[in-house]
Amino acid sequence: MGSLFRSEEMTLCQLFLQSEAAYACVSELGELGLVQFRDLNPDVNAFQRKFVNEVRRCDEMERKLRYLEKEIKKDGIPMLDTGESPEAPQPREMIDLEATFEKLENELREVNQNAEALKRNFLELTELKHILRKTQVFFDEMADNQNEDEQAQLLGEDAGVRASQPGQNLKLGFVAGVISREKLPAFERMLWRACRGNVFLRQAMIESPLEDPSNGDQVYKSVFIIFFQGDQLKTRVKKICEGFRATLYPCPEAPADRREMAMGVMTRIEDLNTVLGQTQDHRHRVLVAAAKNLKNWFVKVRKIKAIYHTLNLFNLDVTQKCLIAECWVPVLDIETIQLALRRGTERSGSSVPPILNRMQTFENPPTYNRTNKFTKAFQALIDAYGVATYREMNPAPYTIITFPFLFAVMFGDLGHGAIMALFGLWMIRKEKGLAAQKTDNEIWNIFFGGRYIIFLMGVFSMYTGLIYNDIFSKSLNIFGSHWEVNYNKSTVLENKYLQLNPETSDYLGTPYPFGMDPIWQVAGANKIIFQNAYKMKISIIFGVIHMIFGVAMSYHNHTYFKNRLSLIFEFIPQLIFLLFLFFYMVLLMFIKWNRYAATNKRKLWRNCFLVILIHLFLSAAPYSASCAPSILITFIDMVLFNTPKPVPEGCEVYMFGGQHFFQVVFVLVALSCIPVMLLGKPLQIMKQRKHANVQPITGSDAEVGMSNGQPAAHGAGGHHDEEEMSEIFIHQGIHTIEYVLGSVSHTASYLRLWALSLAHAQLAEVLWNMVLSIGLKQEGWFGGIMLTIVFAFWAILTVGILVLMEGLSAFLHTLRLHWVEFQSKFYQGTGYAFQPFSFDAIIENGSAASSAENE
Repeated sequence: MGSLFRSEEMTLCQLFLQSEAAYACVSELGELGLVQFRDLNPDVNAFQRKFVNEVRRCDEMERKLRYLEKEIKKDGIPMLDTGESPEAPQPREMIDLEATFEKLENELREVNQNAEALKRNFLELTELKHILRKTQVFFDEMADNQNEDEQAQLLGEDAGVRASQPGQNLKLGFVAGVISREKLPAFERMLWRACRGNVFLRQAMIESPLEDPSNGDQVYKSVFIIFFQGDQLKTRVKKICEGFRATLYPCPEAPADRREMAMGVMTRIEDLNTVLGQTQDHRHRVLVAAAKNLKNWFVKVRKIKAIYHTLNLFNLDVTQKCLIAECWVPVLDIETIQLALRRGTERSGSSVPPILNRMQTFENPPTYNRTNKFTKAFQALIDAYGVATYREMNPAPYTIITFPFLFAVMFGDLGHGAIMALFGLWMIRKEKGLAAQKTDNEIWNIFFGGRYIIFLMGVFSMYTGLIYNDIFSKSLNIFGSHWEVNYNKSTVLENKYLQLNPETSDYLGTPYPFGMDPIWQVAGANKIIFQNAYKMKISIIFGVIHMIFGVAMSYHNHTYFKNRLSLIFEFIPQLIFLLFLFFYMVLLMFIKWNRYAATNKRKLWRNCFLVILIHLFLSAAPYSASCAPSILITFIDMVLFNTPKPVPEGCEVYMFGGQHFFQVVFVLVALSCIPVMLLGKPLQIMKQRKHANVQPITGSDAEVGMSNGQPAAHGAGGHHDEEEMSEIFIHQGIHTIEYVLGSVSHTASYLRLWALSLAHAQLAEVLWNMVLSIGLKQEGWFGGIMLTIVFAFWAILTVGILVLMEGLSAFLHTLRLHWVEFQSKFYQGTGYAFQPFSFDAIIENGSAASSAENE
């Protein structure tokens, strides 16, 4: 349980493994995922390490598996994924895996090459079929033209006819082929210009697309026939066809020869179809068989590769029979790790047991926070700011409560919170099935990873929505309003600015039992004024309490690391400064709520516990609300030592007796804390150094705490023995200025709780009045249709704008309040994460990388 509030206690260990047992032991540690190995060969090239050949073999096997995966996905064959992780194979099994992958790859490549050759032949025959069919039309047209004048105009057809008649002196040649349809206009222009108009081109489109055998794309092509005279033009025409990648085919001149060739082409196409079908069936069977085991093969190969990559981090001893490793391990898991090493030794059949020795070191250990599926998302929010320094206080457990609560203060709406909570609950209930899908959609993965955060934010928003009595910008009248309208109808119609007076019988004298009275929903402009004052004050109250809690957390850091100087000269003055100025301002708010009311009757039972305590110490009678002073003006006068302005007759200048004296004392004490924070720690360090007459400081005042032989440096004051005094003074000055000015700016920063809450409520009200109310005002059957359409539009805007966009905005502002305003009081975040050797993490990262490559 201690690791929830602090990172796990880590220790550096030295591991001795027998060479024949090293593979099995590392395999067991990978399944365990609790050991982070260090590289003992940082200066050795990756290609010069002991197990580089095994790593290369694994790379080659992965390449073959990726090739198989690509072909399987191309055919749309589902890959079996049982969700189970097979154990890492033994080294001798690598030969069998390599042989299997080699056989599959060669067989598949051979099938693909044969299929591509067959498809190429099929394409050629198909194009030839279209040429014979289309050119037949051209020749038939010329055979029907018997008129000499028409033959003179159509030189190509005339030459074609004369070529078939004996006794004619003019002999025209022709070539026929197929070209891509998009190249045809440029092809025609080039023929005309290069041959100077001495050729005649006829073309016809092939209606259906043809498959490119090299890449499987569908290409639209056209058949063409070119008539020319002479060998010179023939050579020129063929070069142009070659340049445009046009395919030329032989085409007989005689109709009988063309018909005979067409019949032979059709027969060959039918035979090719049969062979292609058999080839595709064989390819499909090979891929289906491979798809059943592909996932397990990937896991096995990645485990083998990870083991050999880890073994390359080890050193060999003098005898070359023992491998030596250094690793960070959690102290609580040392026995579990030793049991895993013992299992690995037994599996390998070695008789020499492994040795795990703890080492003493002055290095900072890695930070390891043990999490589960619930706390993992909250820990990720903290680590996104910075990984905690070793053994410092972890903000994640407290963020589980404060994060969704502060979010809900800005997002307080019962309806919107219910939508968010139901979405989070759905992801939680279906998490096993959704996690098994392993989608590559980054946005969805973010939502799913934060499902517990979304659920809690929705639940807390429902609670604050009940407090605000706000559901889709409307109120719930559960207990009945505690206000009554005593004006008659004519009076209300004549004056729309009338307000209910709490001093009269308009107010029943008892507050609404829970949350806000629903009458504020129809209060008009007065509603904004009331909610502004209410939400502004609670924002400051929550903010100051949150910051005080952050300062209190630093106390546990200082005491754990035995940092007495920081405890005395940082924590105590920081806490006093915050309490005597800003917490006093919070107390003034509670005093004002207790001392000023519309009537002079006390109703302590309706006040909170803190207000009751204030009343017990302040026994003066309450004043009228018209006498209530401004807390902001009072605080400014207090800090500047200003004399309060005159108050109306019958009112008191101060809210309680001795207020001026206490305020002067509080300000003077708070101001005196600044030089203590600025100079106390550096002067004390200087004094200790001078007294010891040595540079390093030792003892309980040292800034470096030792825990099990591990240095636990924390905070900005770590390693003062290595710093010059000038650096210490400068650093302390920056820290002091940042805290003093930050206390003011951070307090004002919490006003974003009020601003976003008000903006969210106003957006919901605008959406209701300008969209949904249009459908609600319609009557009859047309009104029903109109309401359905308007409601759908309103629902889309509500989810898209008020839930998603406003929710994201509130989430980011809440994140800033935790990172800057809260964690800056105690959290350094200068550590580095514990990255254990874990098969689960390696396989997950490998799957993500493989998916990215395929995309």
